[in-house]
Amino acid sequence: MTATDMTRNVALLAICQAILMTGSSLLIATSALVGVALADNPAWGTLPLALQFAAMTATTVPASLLMQRLGRRPVFLAGLGFALLGVGLAVTSILQGLFGLFALASVLLGIFNGIGQFFRFAAADVAGEGNKGRAISWVLAGGIVAGFMGPNLGSWTSGWFEAAFAGSYLVLGAFYLLAIAVVAALRIPRPPRPQAGDGGRSMARIARQPGFVVAVLTAAVGYGVMNIIMVATPLAMAGHAHPFSETAFVIQWHVVAMFLPSFFTGELIRRLGVVSVIQAGVAMMLGCVAINLTGNGVWHYWAALVCLGVGWNFMFIGGTTLLTRVHDEVEKGRTQALNDFLVFGIVSLTALSASGLLEAVGWAVLNLSVLPFLLMAALAVLAYAGWWAPRQRTTQASTPG
Repeated sequence: MTATDMTRNVALLAICQAILMTGSSLLIATSALVGVALADNPAWGTLPLALQFAAMTATTVPASLLMQRLGRRPVFLAGLGFALLGVGLAVTSILQGLFGLFALASVLLGIFNGIGQFFRFAAADVAGEGNKGRAISWVLAGGIVAGFMGPNLGSWTSGWFEAAFAGSYLVLGAFYLLAIAVVAALRIPRPPRPQAGDGGRSMARIARQPGFVVAVLTAAVGYGVMNIIMVATPLAMAGHAHPFSETAFVIQWHVVAMFLPSFFTGELIRRLGVVSVIQAGVAMMLGCVAINLTGNGVWHYWAALVCLGVGWNFMFIGGTTLLTRVHDEVEKGRTQALNDFLVFGIVSLTALSASGLLEAVGWAVLNLSVLPFLLMAALAVLAYAGWWAPRQRTTQASTPG
């Protein structure tokens, strides 16, 4: 593949990533508000968003297997087919006031979001060995663009119909049609099939390693805490009479804060160590909680969710970095699959519980409820760095070569 072809494919994948994240950030900003408006009980308002995350979780492994058999482009196109059907059902459900149909639409959108997680891996496929990091960075840059596009899309189009946000999902369908044209223009190689008898350890043996436990715990706590506060924020802002334009402003900067540090988090880990970066992420999330407890103005929400986004980035990338240290090349697929299943399973639970917890205990207690989990993650990482990792190095050094 020539350098021109590589640049062209990476640019197309960056557009795909931007569209994927535009939809994701729109769903984050609007799904709970639509759910509460449609549900008989407001406590079930975040069920559609939880189903979206659950569908995304359930899709990643079969999508990976299908891509190995069929190639990436056909699976990407199938995912966009689910997305178009999902936005069609979402518009219908909002106009007709059908909560169950909106939940089904969220499942279909979640299937596409799960398949879309492979856009960044496709960038690595088309890049040369020395350009993989740069290619992935360019694709991730699409998430920064989407941080502004998604929430603003909801703000600009929320009043197109009498039922709020029906127009937002209609326009999102146009973005997905554009993505079909972009994916159709991709020229990417098929991922290599795994060879029979590759060997490696079982999932059970991998999962028993302290390093694996700490990696999953760090990523799950970082993602789970981020998700429950992020999902509850639009509901809390609506409860304090903030217009949706202000909610969109807060969410867009939160999404930017999630992805912008990706360009230098790896260098921070290299210079300071993964433990220091994860602890910095915990500190940022503690800052988010502290700010949320001090007031309910738009700038309180803005500052808190910027801290939350950066904290997620440090903890999630830090946990992912730890994960790479507990498997070899032939174990990579099964280890990553188990990690994603566990992490996004937790994310689904936090999305499901956000509106019910907010309704039951209020904004302040919801924020306080995440503190034990942040403390647990911080202590686990310190224990790993101070005891488990040195013991592992000693064991490896004493093992005869």
